Amino acid sequence: MRSLLRLALAALLCLGVALPAQAAVTITFWSHELGNSFPHTFFTLRGTPDAGGAPVDVNYGFTAKSVSPALLFGTVPGRLDIAKPGYMRGSDAQFSVTLTDAQYTQMQALIAAWDDKTGDGRYNLNNRNCIHFIKEAARIAGLTGLDQPKLMKKPRSYLQAVAEANKGRVFPVNLHGDKYLQSLTPVSVAPQVQTVTTIASAPGQPVEAASSPTISTTSSTAPKPE
Repeated sequence: MRSLLRLALAALLCLGVALPAQAAVTITFWSHELGNSFPHTFFTLRGTPDAGGAPVDVNYGFTAKSVSPALLFGTVPGRLDIAKPGYMRGSDAQFSVTLTDAQYTQMQALIAAWDDKTGDGRYNLNNRNCIHFIKEAARIAGLTGLDQPKLMKKPRSYLQAVAEANKGRVFPVNLHGDKYLQSLTPVSVAPQVQTVTTIASAPGQPVEAASSPTISTTSSTAPKPE
């Protein structure tokens, strides 16, 4: 029955039908084709924890702080990145997973751990890039088949391989960002404002509203590596 429900939800998304807001937080994994804009993969978190609390509607990726030849030779400073709506519209939503409250709490801890302000912001093109960040998020979401050494610099191929390895566990989306965003309904009447610092400052706690710009306006404009 659960598998049938997932297929029905996926069909509605493919038809562009807006779905009603649901309980629990859903993580959606995105890819962005290689180019001059980064990161090349990121995830969104939308919904409200089953136990209650403020709604969440945020996204996170991981990237280096600057582009330089140093990227080719080792570890450089990195940071979390929040994609603007325009960047999301030009990306592809690959698949979604509904999180338990415990998994959502672990996801907050992951965000804090990779934030250069509160954790380890080291970036390495070979072993700590944007796909490695996504890989850890997928692990928390309960997915398997995450070790894909030949795909760790190929965001879309990596996510497609993970989706294939987790049939029946994920909600296939496979929509271009603009169509997927149009299919979504607001998670609340008054969308909550979120920042990296807000989540990172209290890992394990329900997300609180903040007074800084929303995810639609908070992002770096300088090109950054994957």
